[in-house]
Amino acid sequence: MTCQMVYHNGNCLNTKKAFARPCKLCIEICPHQAISEFRQLEGKQCTECGACMAVCPSDGFVDRKLDKLHDVLFEEQDIVLNCPQASPRGFEIPCLGMLNRDGWMTLMLLAEEKSVTIMTGVCAECEDRQACANSVKAFKQVHADWPDHAPIRIQVRPDGETVEPEFKEGPKAAVPSVNLTGWKQKGRDKIEEWLPSLAAEDTYTVPKYRQWLIEALEKKIDKKIPFRALTIADSCTSCGVCAAICPQGALQKQEIMNSDQNLEDPTKEDKIASLRLILEPEKCVQCGRCVEICRPQALSLDLKLMSHRLLTGKVLIHEGSPNYCIRCGKRIFDNAELCLACSTSDPGSHGSFFL
Repeated sequence: MTCQMVYHNGNCLNTKKAFARPCKLCIEICPHQAISEFRQLEGKQCTECGACMAVCPSDGFVDRKLDKLHDVLFEEQDIVLNCPQASPRGFEIPCLGMLNRDGWMTLMLLAEEKSVTIMTGVCAECEDRQACANSVKAFKQVHADWPDHAPIRIQVRPDGETVEPEFKEGPKAAVPSVNLTGWKQKGRDKIEEWLPSLAAEDTYTVPKYRQWLIEALEKKIDKKIPFRALTIADSCTSCGVCAAICPQGALQKQEIMNSDQNLEDPTKEDKIASLRLILEPEKCVQCGRCVEICRPQALSLDLKLMSHRLLTGKVLIHEGSPNYCIRCGKRIFDNAELCLACSTSDPGSHGSFFL
């Protein structure tokens, strides 16, 4: 049986835009060390736990059956998902570990209209317990940020025995007894030795879980959900580096040039009168590169209540004017009055600069 996890090279943040500190979340999170530093998947070690998929912000690793899962979630009257160790009463997913924050929030939105039940084995006894623990952590964070969400029923049924999970929210779902004969065993041979790794050519900007979240929110005009959005403080110098470094194109800059240009001196630097930063929240995957690169530490990812209109729209989050040296007129990228050259050439000045 072919490994269900595939690598979308074009979706990887490292492929989209180079960065001084490349993203290695998938490599670091994999509990079985099945991913090499070149994002090659070792099929013999991969258990399809989905940890790499859940932690990747841009769908670098994706389960091959993800589109089928979408159809189940949005087309079935009631949603029943089960892991390979649980009763086969619904659509089988590899593990709870494949669900990230957007995935859980999508299920919570759908649970407002229909029953959502997830059936699992005993995660503590599973070889993929680390992946499941990471997903449960994401669930608890969403629950803390959005305590009044619709309940999701989670059933733990190892060999017919029911155990209540710590992260269960909502009333217990009644599940009829079933014949255990023919249950899929976790230890089955899932991987074909001749196909240890598979790369996909599919490339898209908005991750699948984010697309589902937007789809689930679309018909709820007045509904607002907690979303971690980029905010900018007054210390911003309007340098525009954050927009240039964004691998998703979620942050864009609009520069308005000074119309009063000095045509007699073509060597003089054109000055930007105003700079606007526009955020497209649906494209932002909270990778944090813009926050990390900001020298004045003016950027942060803060929890906001956002509707479908805001989530899919373009939001003006900053408008300001870049700084220019008061002596030579060249642009500077901090809150100083003089550029580095002018400040060092005049030790008696009160200008300042950063190394």
